[in-house]
Amino acid sequence: MTYKLLFLDIDGTILKPDHTYSDKTKQAISTVKKQGLEIFLATGRPLHEISELAEDLDIHSFIAYNGAFAIHQGKTIVNEPIPEQNMKQFIDIASKNDHELIMYTREKNYFTNLDRPFISQFIDTFDLKANAVFTPEITDKTLGATVLNVPPEQVHLYEIESNLRLSPVHVNGAENSYDILRKNVNKGYSVEQILELLDIQREQAIAFGDGMNDKEMLGTVGESFAMGNSHEDLFQYAKHKTASVADDGISTGLKQLGLL
Repeated sequence: MTYKLLFLDIDGTILKPDHTYSDKTKQAISTVKKQGLEIFLATGRPLHEISELAEDLDIHSFIAYNGAFAIHQGKTIVNEPIPEQNMKQFIDIASKNDHELIMYTREKNYFTNLDRPFISQFIDTFDLKANAVFTPEITDKTLGATVLNVPPEQVHLYEIESNLRLSPVHVNGAENSYDILRKNVNKGYSVEQILELLDIQREQAIAFGDGMNDKEMLGTVGESFAMGNSHEDLFQYAKHKTASVADDGISTGLKQLGLL
C-alpha cells in the first residue's frame, strides 16, 4: 500500500503530559515526510495554540477545534463555527450549574471565568497562552468549546440536540472537563473533506489518537492506531493498538506499517 496522508492528534499522542515529545517521535515524522506522506496535526486545540509545535515539526496542514476548522497548505478547507444559538444555551447551562466554559475562536481562548483554581489548572495543563474573559460579541465566532467542573451525571445537560455529544478531555489535570462536539462536524468530518479534496482513498490514510474526540477520525482512515495510553473506550474504534506516548507509540505504529 502506498500511504499518502498521516493525521496526528497532539495531546497524549505527540505530546507527553509535560508538553514535550521525544526525538524518536520527531524523527519518525521527518522520515515519513521524506517518503512523500503529507502530515496533518489533528487536534481539539485552537489553531493559535499549536503554531510553535507545527513550526518545530515543519507541518503546514491542520485539523483544529476538533474538526470545525481545517487548513491544507494555507487553504481553508473546513470552517464550521458552533451555531450561535447553541453557544448561548451552553453559556446559560454553565451559569445555572456552577460550570465554566472555554470558547475558542481563531484568535483567543475565551473563559467565562479566569479566577477559579480549576481554570488555572486547565490553562497550565495545556500551556494555553492567548486567554481572555468572555464577551458576548464572540458568541457567533466560536469554533470549539470545552466545559469544566462538570460532574459525570450532568454531562447530559449539554446534549440539547441529537447532533451534540460531550467527549471527556483525556489528559491528567483536566478531570471533569468535556469538549462539546457535533456528530456531523468532528475530526472525522474534516478528514473526509481532505480526502475528497486531494482525491485520496481512505486506505491511503493513517491516523493516531488517544481520546474519544478521535473516534470519528480513526473510523475514517484505512490504518488507525489508538495509543497505549488511550481512553479505554477508544480501542474499539481503532484498527491497531500501539505503544503509549511515553514509549514512542507513533514510531511503533509506523514501523508496524513498514514505513520506518
